[in-house]
Amino acid sequence: MDTKTGMLILAGICILALGIGVLRRKAEIILNFLVRTVLGVIGIYIMNMALAALGVEAAAGINPVSVLAVGSLGTGGFALLYGILFYNML
Repeated sequence: MDTKTGMLILAGICILALGIGVLRRKAEIILNFLVRTVLGVIGIYIMNMALAALGVEAAAGINPVSVLAVGSLGTGGFALLYGILFYNML
């Protein structure tokens, strides 16, 4: 087993453990996370389209890491993604 596979398995176990803990709490937390995730992905898509229309050659990818950042942090995660993106453009 290589390092990448081991890290993915460990991350999966951690996410599963967190998921079990969250499922014990109210369903409101899960619903809140899902709503923030969906709205965050839509926001990333719209922001990428707006930046492309303005001629800025930068776009945040929609991948598991960005989806988890936006879902868990909400608006702060959205700002974090684009803050990192624009910082890398400097």
